[in-house]
Amino acid sequence: MIRIGLIALATALAAAAVPGAALAWGDEGHEVIGTLAYKRLTPKARKAVDALLARDNDALTKPDFTSRTTWADKYRDSDRSSTQLRYLATRQWHFVDVEIDGGSLDAACFGRPALPDGTAASAGPAEACVVDKLVQFKQELADPATPAAEKTLALKFIMHFVGDIHQPLHASDHQDRGGNAVAVEVPPSTRQSNLHAYWDTYLVQRLGTTVAAAAANVRQVITKSKVQAWSGGTIDDWAGESFAQAKATAYDFQGEKTFVDDHGGTGELLDANYEARALPVARQALAKAAVRLANLLNEVFR
Repeated sequence: MIRIGLIALATALAAAAVPGAALAWGDEGHEVIGTLAYKRLTPKARKAVDALLARDNDALTKPDFTSRTTWADKYRDSDRSSTQLRYLATRQWHFVDVEIDGGSLDAACFGRPALPDGTAASAGPAEACVVDKLVQFKQELADPATPAAEKTLALKFIMHFVGDIHQPLHASDHQDRGGNAVAVEVPPSTRQSNLHAYWDTYLVQRLGTTVAAAAANVRQVITKSKVQAWSGGTIDDWAGESFAQAKATAYDFQGEKTFVDDHGGTGELLDANYEARALPVARQALAKAAVRLANLLNEVFR
């Protein structure tokens, strides 16, 4: 594992700590997933995916598969400081905030309303969760009657949302906006960030200082037996796994010291013991996301 310096770490955490943001894995994590998933595509699936992306002139990201895994975040934030049309229409699609204490998938998915007949998934209601949007976009991608432009949108949202659903803090909430309201410090630094940013960025960068290095690290846990185990289940099950990891690991501060944060509240000092518990969870979550993204696209384009 390649470790980053404390100054770089503080900078990375600060960059991720945008108030109210929900940037699952950050660009690096999504690109790690994309790097590994693309290599697992069948020739037929790769040809179909490449053809869709080749016709896409959107300039929010570079046009290659790995870069397009970050597109949904760029799209959401492209008018965040202006009209907020895209931001408000899609921001809730990136997560499913099941409450740690007594929450349910149905409640976190706004009662799971069906997409109205004749409505494209990309134009779906703003109140929808990542689980249901993945199902809708997968159906569109597999349907020969879906217009090419909508298929391209479906593909780009899928490429991102599979990553989102595997970030534990995108499948859970503890009345803290998915960890965004939990102040953290990583000793010996006293630079404050939040729990969501820690999982988005810090843990990924602990796996490697470049996307290629982190992807090589994550690839080591993708064994034949693991692929078989991860290839079953539904999208609902993926969310359930992430929720369980959030409850068991992300929100487990047992043994951690606290501090008074910038607002007079209590923050968590996340030491080496917390990292030792969290890092394998993040590593496996990235691996699962890569395998499942490839499996989903291979199934659609078989």
